[in-house]
Amino acid sequence: MNIIGHKTLFLSITAIVVVISVAILVGLGLRLGIDFTGGSLTEVAYTEVPEQTEVQETINGLEIENLNDVSVRATAGTETVTGGYIVRTRDLNESERQMVTDALVSLGNGGEMVRFTTIGPVIGQELADKAVWAIGAIALIIVLYVAIAFSGVGYPVSSWVYGGITIVSLLHDVLVPTAAMALLGWFMGAEVDVLFVTAILAVLGYSVNDTIVVFDRVRENLKKFRTEQVTEHKDVTGVIQKETTYTLTKPFGEIVNDSVLQTFTRSINTSLTTLLALAALYTFGGSTTEIFALILMIGVLAGTYSSIFFANPLLVWYAERVNKLDTMTPVNEEGAATK
Repeated sequence: MNIIGHKTLFLSITAIVVVISVAILVGLGLRLGIDFTGGSLTEVAYTEVPEQTEVQETINGLEIENLNDVSVRATAGTETVTGGYIVRTRDLNESERQMVTDALVSLGNGGEMVRFTTIGPVIGQELADKAVWAIGAIALIIVLYVAIAFSGVGYPVSSWVYGGITIVSLLHDVLVPTAAMALLGWFMGAEVDVLFVTAILAVLGYSVNDTIVVFDRVRENLKKFRTEQVTEHKDVTGVIQKETTYTLTKPFGEIVNDSVLQTFTRSINTSLTTLLALAALYTFGGSTTEIFALILMIGVLAGTYSSIFFANPLLVWYAERVNKLDTMTPVNEEGAATK
């Protein structure tokens, strides 16, 4: 399998996916839950579930001021109830909460309130700010870690490039599940909450691990397929300086392709076992974790693709542009790097 040989194809596919994801996010946006906007959430379960339109009309007909932008989302049933609804409204006081609860419980047979949650807008903004800071901090730590870990490899690209490409891959891995969340919000009324942020952070951790595993094999193979020559010379002050010149004994593109293939089985097996666990969570975990598990599954698929078919082709493409060399042919003495 010559993945690097078809790097233009894989990079083009990735670009198309990113453009589509951005277009979805710009066009549809994310439907923020009460964790971020503040408000009240009421969940009611029934043994005989009424129609969703009936629930919506009942809430809209209550004599409560400013009860606009009401969200009604169906929930899955259990052994004791057929199903129910989660109703999101603005922040409700005690009397308003009682009116909403009584109206919902009386709609269907066996109606009962499962939970009532209220979050103020100050808390919601705090959660949003912390989510942004958490993702930003993770990205910075990843760049620093990769740059330090790959400090012994400076040719044909510097150690900072590995960290930068890792972050670019993570942007792809975050964009895809986030765009999927926008679609779920548009078609199913799914809302962004703390569980979604948790899922995105988990995707970041999974994806960076997979990418670094492949890059680490590239690092090992680069050290294996290179020769070095140390020369000494005096600078203008008379101090002896040592200069190390590296020459690759194998094409860089071939080294990267071999590294991908050597870790390919590991990446696929890890992804499959993770997807099986997430599929079980999605199937048997209940309505609370359905969206969480689904976003994680999409993120794992995106992360697996990017670590194999995006990050490494991008690495070779960058090396070709920066060093102006053909990475699929051996490097001669004139193309050797000086460290």
